[in-house]
Amino acid sequence: MEDVSRADMQKDPEAVAGMFDATAKRYDLLNSLLSGGNDRLWRIHMQRAVRPQPGERILDVAAGTGASAAPMAKAGALVTALDISQGMLEVGRERHPDIEFVHGSATELPFDDDSFDAVTISFGLRNVQQPRAALSEFFRVLKPGGRVLVCEFSQPPVGVVRKSYELYLRTVLPGMARAASSNPEAYRYLVESIASWPDQQTLSQWIRTIGFTRVAHRNLTMGVVALHRGRKPTEATGAMRLARHAQEEQGA
Repeated sequence: MEDVSRADMQKDPEAVAGMFDATAKRYDLLNSLLSGGNDRLWRIHMQRAVRPQPGERILDVAAGTGASAAPMAKAGALVTALDISQGMLEVGRERHPDIEFVHGSATELPFDDDSFDAVTISFGLRNVQQPRAALSEFFRVLKPGGRVLVCEFSQPPVGVVRKSYELYLRTVLPGMARAASSNPEAYRYLVESIASWPDQQTLSQWIRTIGFTRVAHRNLTMGVVALHRGRKPTEATGAMRLARHAQEEQGA
């Protein structure tokens, strides 16, 4: 497990998948314990931000066991839950047999252009080896006018909160993980991946650079978590097709 215990491991997809395979059965329970129950609150905020409508097609990336996908499906949306970990998918299919679970990578989504009304990802983008490539894939599979929602750990903007949070990550959380988990190295990776993740403004800029408009974020739990959102412009699909056509003409 040592090869996946460092946030600088380049986030090899196979290593990350193996790490989550090993924690799949107790993953949701441990997350609730280590977050002090705030994970439920964060999912409620995500659900309200997505505002899933009956019949909408929603892709939930890094869906894990389906904890975030299930409320959207209950609201009547047609949810596809994608994850790189087969272990997570197996648990998800057992718990939520009405949701479509698909094995795949966030950076190579196995879906056509303009397929979904919304793409969501909760606490998974920082585990992707190339997060900006994943954001580009989200843009590609969204319908024109579709929305992206990213809920991720972030950097508290207030200094005293940030220092307290960093102390919690360095001391309290690892101790709790050792006591509660059979795979505490996975939670050591969690701590380091959070500490090395960029702040709210940087992630917002990544989202804008991909081509999303109406980009904004909302801090949750004093900035420990940030909920980011954006829209795919309605004219984006035509522009992308013209660009691809131009490239094909040049290569001909």
